[in-house]
Amino acid sequence: MSFINNHLGELFALFTAIFWTVTAIAFESASLKVGSLVVNIIRLFLGLLFLCIYTAIFRNKFLPTDATTEQWIWLSVSGFIGFTLGDLFLFKSFTLIGSRVAMLIMALAPPIAALLGWIILNESISLLGFAGMLLTISGISMAIFSKHGETKKISLKFSPVGLLYAFGGAFGQALGLVLSKYGMNGYDAFASTQIRILAGIFGFGLLISFLGRWPSVYQALYHKQGMIRITIGSFFGPFLGVSFSLLAIKYTQTGIASTIMAIVPILIIVPAILVFKQKVSIVEALGAIISVIGVSLFFI
Repeated sequence: MSFINNHLGELFALFTAIFWTVTAIAFESASLKVGSLVVNIIRLFLGLLFLCIYTAIFRNKFLPTDATTEQWIWLSVSGFIGFTLGDLFLFKSFTLIGSRVAMLIMALAPPIAALLGWIILNESISLLGFAGMLLTISGISMAIFSKHGETKKISLKFSPVGLLYAFGGAFGQALGLVLSKYGMNGYDAFASTQIRILAGIFGFGLLISFLGRWPSVYQALYHKQGMIRITIGSFFGPFLGVSFSLLAIKYTQTGIASTIMAIVPILIIVPAILVFKQKVSIVEALGAIISVIGVSLFFI
């Protein structure tokens, strides 16, 4: 028990990685069926519902009414950046390059989070950090670049736009995570997630209204297969995944938690093969492993 108590943050981060693997697969499938923007808004409403039920039972509060004004401000900013902007890019990348490649690009989130944590939270960075960052980038490059023809010309194997979307998702997640730790300031992780999701719902609500996409949202509610996948993803993502990620950074450094959560690119390889029948080359699998090793070095 002492080992568990001493490594609560690390264990929460490991569970987060598992939950995010499940949610990435579910949301990729759902996005291909009803659209990424629609999936985003519905999964946030479902995630908020799960959280409200949980906090009503275990905190005796349906909504985070006991949060301070400062916590509301910083967690709302975190939610807008992480959910509205970061996830908007990430989910769009799912439809262009698939969740497996998108989550590999997301391995850049820990180094970005560490740099932002150093700037914003005064958290330390190991001297091996720069080597780890280079190794992470090298691993990702192995997976997304290939050589063709006699000239061995190097080219991208996946959509450049999709890769850019995934990078935007990585930056949004990293900044949102750091701002979450700053905004929580000892506050309950599940209630903090409620605030972040409320901000995300507000952001997506404005975007969907501007684009006039509410009819698509209503139609998706009657899409049985799409809703099953969104519900599964919502339970393991906005509810369990995000909340456990906040518990992880509450009990350990942002960088350490982010490192463990970054193993998703490895965990997702087998489900991607079984669920989406994707062909994963040895080089791509090796690139995913190297990128995660690089992330680990960044925080030694």
